Amino acid sequence: MFTGSMVALATPMFADGSLDWDSLRNLVEWHIEQGTRALVTVGTTGESATLDVHEHVEMIRRVVDQVAGRIPVIAGTGANSTTEAIDLTENATRCGADACLLVTPYYNKPSQEGLYQHYLAIARAVAIPQILYNVPARTAVDMLPDTVLRLATIGNIVGIKEATGDLARARVLLDTLPEGFAVYSGDDSTALELMLMGGHGDISVTANVAPAAVAQMCEAALAGDAVTAQAIDQRIQILHKVLFLESNPIPVKWALREMGRIDGGIRLPLTSLSPQHHATVREALRSAGIL
Repeated sequence: MFTGSMVALATPMFADGSLDWDSLRNLVEWHIEQGTRALVTVGTTGESATLDVHEHVEMIRRVVDQVAGRIPVIAGTGANSTTEAIDLTENATRCGADACLLVTPYYNKPSQEGLYQHYLAIARAVAIPQILYNVPARTAVDMLPDTVLRLATIGNIVGIKEATGDLARARVLLDTLPEGFAVYSGDDSTALELMLMGGHGDISVTANVAPAAVAQMCEAALAGDAVTAQAIDQRIQILHKVLFLESNPIPVKWALREMGRIDGGIRLPLTSLSPQHHATVREALRSAGIL
């Protein structure tokens, strides 16, 4: 089982939108040094929606090669076409990823039965461990607990990234899912509470800019040390908020550029962080001890 702080890795780009492989290598090394427990590449934060298939697969391959088995690599391979999701998942398997993260099909709004059949088809087609990803605020479809429970009986579906921020929903999942099926937070603001309830980790946006703090918070929470975990989380709560002032990954990429970690390029239709938010994000980085 994958546990702890799993960074939803931003994809470094130059100002013209081309991929910055040198910065990617540096980010990977930094995260490993800072205690990140797994890298989640080409997910939402990794701008998977604007990478072409070749770039998507190349990102996975380069991260896997750079990590060289030191920590797990989880590849985002979801799509709103089941055939495309299977193809990406097959490619991630060939690249050597340890697992795949599959977002619910977006825009076409399938029924709960459609969601079940979508994930069943991918699991049957590719043997790699697979993590469901529910983020209705971005996909316009909500995978309900009953559907998750049906899918949890499939051997290579091993967990869910629940990004609703709804702790009542998380409680239902934790109480009903079979032992060994992992529930991960996909919402930094409520990740601590979810882990103290019995969740298994945080697939984190905030960890892009504060990897050591998020890693330490997760380790404390998973050990049941609520006092230590809460003290750490209190220092970075401001980041959980300001990194979503505009659509992710706009603020986090601007913050990483401010930290000197990446060039800061981002692909249309996303644009760089609005100037009105610059001072707010900069002050949050200072408050969290990052700048």
